[in-house]
Amino acid sequence: MRNSTRSQVDPFIVMDVMQAAAAAEAAGRNIIHMEVGQPGTGAPQGALAEIGRSMQEGPLGYTVALGLPALRARIAQMYGEWYDIDLDPARVVVTSGSSAGFLLSFTALFDSGDRVGIGAPGYPSYRQILRALGMQPVDLQTDPANRFQPVAADLAGQALRGLLVASPANPTGTMLDRAAMTDIMSACAEAGASFISDEIYHGIEYEKKAVSALQVSDEAYVINSFSKYFSMTGWRVGWMVVPHDQVRVVERIAQNMFICAPHVSQVAALAAMDCTDELEANMEVYRTNRGLMLEGLPRAGFTSIAPPDGAFYVYADVSDLTNDSRAFAAEILEKAGVAVTPGLDFDSVRGLTTLRFSYARATQDIKEGLARLQTFMNARQSR
Repeated sequence: MRNSTRSQVDPFIVMDVMQAAAAAEAAGRNIIHMEVGQPGTGAPQGALAEIGRSMQEGPLGYTVALGLPALRARIAQMYGEWYDIDLDPARVVVTSGSSAGFLLSFTALFDSGDRVGIGAPGYPSYRQILRALGMQPVDLQTDPANRFQPVAADLAGQALRGLLVASPANPTGTMLDRAAMTDIMSACAEAGASFISDEIYHGIEYEKKAVSALQVSDEAYVINSFSKYFSMTGWRVGWMVVPHDQVRVVERIAQNMFICAPHVSQVAALAAMDCTDELEANMEVYRTNRGLMLEGLPRAGFTSIAPPDGAFYVYADVSDLTNDSRAFAAEILEKAGVAVTPGLDFDSVRGLTTLRFSYARATQDIKEGLARLQTFMNARQSR
């Protein structure tokens, strides 16, 4: 059977690592998971309780394409609580996870062949979704001096129709401050490029609050999800905030592509937004884990790292250790029993000499993983 050229996207390497780790576990090995950006906790208890109650009331059928009105209103309320923004709930679109938000954004804003900038290193699915839609992802090789975030100068001569920025970023955990966000958004406006802000890791910050693009301008698409801070990865529910004149554009596409986000997940998400004590307890785990990683990775021999501002990743330059991060990650899995992600997922140019370590799991797992890494590196260096 003939396949389309659009189907020729690269694999999501971290999923291959997960599969290899699962095979090792099936063979009886104990594996510490530092590869996947998935909280070790589940959905908040209040969300689970609300689902049981709602399912007793009747069938959870289709919702309108834009999402449950109560959930859209509660999301808008959160923007007031977190950012002091008076957000009209009519601008909120509930989606089937942030992945659906990217599909809707790219489809609404760009045509086949359009050039869309993404910072490298960056989340690999941006690139692959754009390719699958017939668009041209343009990797902007970000500078470590700019903490691996795009800056206005990176747009020069690129002829972009859009730019996607993530803050806090995956895989680095770095953030744009208010001035940097303003500069990059202004550069996009001057170039006539649409601006998309991936804010999926908002809420997971350590020393200062992340800046939302909506604090700078309403002329942006903002994408977020209940997967990370709200600990609901498998529920597949997220949201977008779009300008008023874009709501109907996105709604028409959503009606046809998705009908609606899962009703049960929307019910759970609404309840989760009021489970602050439990969510902040999760944050204390991430804070503890971050401290352990920043101390333990250099001790193990991974010395070139930048402290993350948010999210739950550490991105390490391992050019002194390898020029093949994929083989190195496989060696770490085989010999140390620790699953980590090769940088190739995030940067096709420099990714052969980088690794991403996730610290989203339980603290005891992080301690054990760091101990195994140190033992592995000691043995490797003594060879």
